[in-house]
Amino acid sequence: MQKKTKKKEIPSAYIFCASLEKVASHTSAACRVLQLLLRIRAVQVSTIGAIKRAAWFAQTNAFNMFLLHVLGNAEVFSASNVIERANRNLGRMIGGPRIMFGDVAVEGGFQSGVPCTSRDCLWPKSKNGKVYVPVVVSKKFSSRETEAIRCALDSFHSKTCVRFMKRSSERDYIDITPKEGCWSYIGRTTGRQELSLQRGACLHRPTIQHELLHALGFHHEHSRSDRDNHVHVLYRNIMPGAEGQFQKVRTNNQVSPYDYSSVMHYGRADFSRNGEPTIIPVHDGSIPIGRATQMSLSDVLRVNRLYCQ
Repeated sequence: MQKKTKKKEIPSAYIFCASLEKVASHTSAACRVLQLLLRIRAVQVSTIGAIKRAAWFAQTNAFNMFLLHVLGNAEVFSASNVIERANRNLGRMIGGPRIMFGDVAVEGGFQSGVPCTSRDCLWPKSKNGKVYVPVVVSKKFSSRETEAIRCALDSFHSKTCVRFMKRSSERDYIDITPKEGCWSYIGRTTGRQELSLQRGACLHRPTIQHELLHALGFHHEHSRSDRDNHVHVLYRNIMPGAEGQFQKVRTNNQVSPYDYSSVMHYGRADFSRNGEPTIIPVHDGSIPIGRATQMSLSDVLRVNRLYCQ
């Protein structure tokens, strides 16, 4: 009697993350195409089918590259562009925090919007050198959306000492909820702090990473204290009432160079009133800005310098 080959289930989250790593979570539509064509669920792969497994991943990677080609301009799907479109009308939310600097939640007056500059607003480091950040992911998200969030959370684990973990009874924690818009508080606050990822708008890898970096204490790259040496802000092109989105703030730059490719950088025409640029590089106007589809090397470096050294 022929012995049946035992099959091993590859977690759908793993395959979903592997796909999004290449696609860079461009759009909800792209994700839906990926789901439709690849039927990513609990894929069964034989433990002895190494050749079949390699072929499957090769086909997946080829499809991802095709999808990137079809999608074209990555700037449309960057964290900056997604957030700007989702938050265009979020200046004052009824029953919620005030949104400043594009996607930064503040309570009360303007001063609350200043990024954290002391150790009090950072997440504590454990004796083993890891920084454990308790997280609750709302059950209102679908299983696919939850997987996308988990992918973004896990992206910090392989590159930094930060570990986003499921909350048990910790007092201070991040509550990821599907409210209107994409936004987060800056650094650790007291008790429950919301991080909003609107369904159908904000659930892209770079956007989620962007909001998580806010929650870790980081502000926008173009708002850093030395930004005038690197970018020009063209206020004449900014839509009325949005000028404050481009205000400089006191920042700890971690002795790092200005990074045009940071996932925390605005796009060239964000908050534009006329389609013209609102922010351009000082020395070379052709340098791409606000087009990040994942954390840059400098983004990772700053997290490690702030929390892991």
